[in-house]
Amino acid sequence: MKPRKLAVGALVLLALPVALYASYRPDRALRSATAAVADIVCAKTFVSGLDPQTVFAETLERPDIRRLRSALRYQIDRDTGIVEASVMGLMANRSEFHPGLGCVLLHGPKAPYLPISSDVVALRQPQQPASLPEIAGSDPVEPRSPALKTALDHAFAETPGPPLRRTAAVVVIKDGQVIAERYAAGIGVDTQLIGFSLTKSVVNALLGILTRQGKLDPAMPAPIPDWSDPSDPRHVITIEQMMRMTTGLALDETNSGFDASSQMLLHPDMAGFAARAPLVAPPGTRWAYSSATTQILARLIRDTAGGPERALQLVWRELFNPLGMRHVTVQLDGSGTMQGFSNMLAGARDWARFGLLYLNDGVIGGRRILPDGWVASSATATLDSDYGAGLWTNRSHDEHALERARQRIPPDAFFAFGLLGQRIVILPTQHMVIVRLGDSIDPTGDIQGLERLVREVIAATSGPTTAATLSR
Repeated sequence: MKPRKLAVGALVLLALPVALYASYRPDRALRSATAAVADIVCAKTFVSGLDPQTVFAETLERPDIRRLRSALRYQIDRDTGIVEASVMGLMANRSEFHPGLGCVLLHGPKAPYLPISSDVVALRQPQQPASLPEIAGSDPVEPRSPALKTALDHAFAETPGPPLRRTAAVVVIKDGQVIAERYAAGIGVDTQLIGFSLTKSVVNALLGILTRQGKLDPAMPAPIPDWSDPSDPRHVITIEQMMRMTTGLALDETNSGFDASSQMLLHPDMAGFAARAPLVAPPGTRWAYSSATTQILARLIRDTAGGPERALQLVWRELFNPLGMRHVTVQLDGSGTMQGFSNMLAGARDWARFGLLYLNDGVIGGRRILPDGWVASSATATLDSDYGAGLWTNRSHDEHALERARQRIPPDAFFAFGLLGQRIVILPTQHMVIVRLGDSIDPTGDIQGLERLVREVIAATSGPTTAATLSR
């Protein structure tokens, strides 16, 4: 072969890995992993009060992090409230704790834009009693029957080996009162636990409140600045299509580190990054799960409310305080937008109170929080999926919904689901809400354990005929 051809071939071989690196940027995937680890360790240490070494070790077992566990490192400075995670000292990211605001990722020398912590603490002090009556006393409620106790025993029973379940809390509410609850060692009634994508359902509620106030309409094109040009094909995407994750944007979530939902962690304005995605399908024709889409909705809430401070006022005055949710932390990104896709922390009872809002069709203590019909619409399946609008649902012919029905979870049930098995189960026919929180590393989030818990709780609180049917 002539020397010139050899040289050209060598250049091609050299160019190929360079092109691949430029296209896929593995450094960004690694940085998104260290950002996630830093943020989680920070929140669980400074907000939940858990041991950081234990949190870090358990985080390394997550399916999306496990492949890096031999190389990941972390450092914590309790004086400054900063947690740093890195890949053997490289690709580092830092998350900083702020009282009342939880943790925020730091990006370069520029400080994040955050409301004043004392103002947030003041919002936690309601000016009037909660609309929702008290659901329990100050101490954990012992199960009211041996059958309920057995159901909780099974929910907390650990497997002999991986994948571990790590159930942290279970709360069962029937007819507005806690009838059984249990917490793992080191966790109590007031411990704030991270809900991951349970937070998406909170975004649903805030959009409902703004709709009730006449400030938004789900049918309207989403007022996203990046899409404001009428000639932009994204201009027609509606708020409801965003809620149902049918935008057609290139924002599919894969948890690979290369997808937008992973890489938006590397940007102070997460929603601003996500909103730049192009269309890959006509809006409304294709469903794809997408945390990035929900984060754009979180910025829409912030902008509609009038900025970060007013958005937090909306959250507390219109939602948390009426529900009596006292032990809650809404975490923000560097632009002051709620991390609406994930990472809100709340006590197990507070998550249950949130579930009661949906069980009661958006009405609490005679006060309508969500518009009439909002809950039913949100629990209605989207296209051929078992996802509604910020909620998952059994009101669907999707295979996952049908399997839950085969496992005797009622067909009218709907849910808030989060990573690692965070669950709020809403059972209208049974007048019941069941919350399960924990850190299950099972890829399904221990869905079988949840199905068993729901079956056994329904059987324990139903008449003999229902109990016999559920036990078959």
